[in-house]
Amino acid sequence: MKQMGKKGLLLVFTGNGKGKTTAALGMAFRALGHGQRVAVIQFIKGSWKYGELESAKCFPGRLDFHVMGRGFTWNSDNMDKDIALARQAWTFARTTIAEGKHDLVILDELTYLISYAMIDEDEILAGLAARPESMHVVVTGRGAGKGLIAAADLVTEMREIKHPYHDGVKAQKGIEY
Repeated sequence: MKQMGKKGLLLVFTGNGKGKTTAALGMAFRALGHGQRVAVIQFIKGSWKYGELESAKCFPGRLDFHVMGRGFTWNSDNMDKDIALARQAWTFARTTIAEGKHDLVILDELTYLISYAMIDEDEILAGLAARPESMHVVVTGRGAGKGLIAAADLVTEMREIKHPYHDGVKAQKGIEY
């Protein structure tokens, strides 16, 4: 039987269904349970008080959480400012990856930087390919492009079948944020 080697994986959670960030955060808690260091970089989420930010305080020195955006870009009042923030966040993410201090890096909603043409997909793919050999990276967001899907070791598509929003139920603490 062939011995399977350890390799840092690139995982992509995409699709229109809910659960992409939730799945990534589940992986973060799994890694933390094994004593690993985790960085979460959120590219779009802004000033909302997310429950995960409070939970991150329980893991000082092992879970680094960075909210880098101004909020939901599709409601932007200043797309130029959003693009500048996205570029700063990507530079920060590349630096975080290159430093190699984390076992797992989650790039939450990174796909939007590509689909909104804020950063070229080839630039992002080059940054992901340059990660340390043993580092796992999770990318989340709707509309993952063909290049990102091809580069990934694992791709899961979340497909919406039913959502309470369509029945007038707004986002709720502990479920959406």
